[in-house]
Amino acid sequence: MFKLTSLNLNGIRSAASKGLPEWLDQSTPDCICVQELKAQAADLSGRFEDIAGHKGYFHFAEKKGYSGVGIYTRHEPSDVIVGYGSSEFDLEGRYVELRFDRPGRRLSIISCYFPSGSSGEERQAAKFRFLAELQPHLAALRHAGGPAREFILCGDINIAHQEIDLKNFKGNKKNSGFLPEERAWMSELLRAAGAGGGMVDVYRRLHPETTGDAYTWWSNRGQAWANNVGWRLDYHLATPALGELARSASIHKAQRFSDHAPLTIDYDFML
Repeated sequence: MFKLTSLNLNGIRSAASKGLPEWLDQSTPDCICVQELKAQAADLSGRFEDIAGHKGYFHFAEKKGYSGVGIYTRHEPSDVIVGYGSSEFDLEGRYVELRFDRPGRRLSIISCYFPSGSSGEERQAAKFRFLAELQPHLAALRHAGGPAREFILCGDINIAHQEIDLKNFKGNKKNSGFLPEERAWMSELLRAAGAGGGMVDVYRRLHPETTGDAYTWWSNRGQAWANNVGWRLDYHLATPALGELARSASIHKAQRFSDHAPLTIDYDFML
């Protein structure tokens, strides 16, 4: 089995101080995709290039203390792709892809951090630009250069797709993360999976009706965590063939490393 975890760290130094390396030692994923490093290469040097026997590969933001993604893996990748070719968003450190290609197989694991639009109209417009760029990139990644590439994109998507994906859906219909346009983008991405060209929301494939237990993020305001007033913002999005290989999913809530919870899915294949 291939065990894959995704977690928005809300700062790697903060998450490490709350026991993340020790938990990874115990949970032993093959790969962990992380988002929101809030660090630069110099900050990781000698401390976080490797965690729990996993080697890290990163995409840092130019702005200090902002964004940044990484993948820690126990397996040597055949190639590392940093950024997806965006003149705007590659400066923000939002995409790293590890390829594990071998004869007869083209396979990638991607860690991706979608922009949040909650700070205002300017960032919401940026988020829409990001969505408009990413979908054709994923389509091209799948079909470029020979046999279809299979991949799993893990990340903080910053979109709750359905009403069952957040506690207060009625009060959030005009808020970033649950806007009709964002939800429609996600629906279109998943709808195309039926024709073999889109993506599978892997957690929802395994748990199509789960509500409160599905949340992965809780606001630091009020008593959101205590009252489970959460959102499902963290996803595994897989090409259909890999999505079919998902066997189990878990969201770790016994210990808190950030305002997000780790989402782990076991797949019936080996790197």
